[in-house]
Amino acid sequence: MPYAWSPIGQPFEVTAYSHSRRLNVLGFLSRAGKLVYHTTTEPVTTETVIEAFDQLVAQKDPDTFAVVVLDNASMHRSKAFRRKIGEWMSHRVHLVYLSAYSPELNLIEILWRQMKYAWLPLSAYLSFDRLCNEVYCLLGSYGVAHAINFE
Repeated sequence: MPYAWSPIGQPFEVTAYSHSRRLNVLGFLSRAGKLVYHTTTEPVTTETVIEAFDQLVAQKDPDTFAVVVLDNASMHRSKAFRRKIGEWMSHRVHLVYLSAYSPELNLIEILWRQMKYAWLPLSAYLSFDRLCNEVYCLLGSYGVAHAINFE
């Protein structure tokens, strides 16, 4: 849970789970507002990232270029990932790596921050299933009910 306010003497309580679960979302966001995302409850590995890129390639218009901005995470620099770059480039997907320690330059980071701190209701944190449902609703309604204007 990112934060919560409550009246003095009435703390907001959330159940703590000893075996926490995680929903990982990998996403591609265009300045025009098109969002392609890939979710998993498993740890994010090079294979997970490759699956997400393959999903992007399958969904994008083959006649348009896509420039993907990446941080310097180890899975973005692995041998298996680098082997796929040529294939993705043949589908007009080009990669640009950010300078170290500059996630604020990546548009998708703005979306993640907006989702976490502005759009997700506090009730989403009451259970893992509820969190997943709320996240999927936000992702599915991006561009319709929720959007970010980058102009």
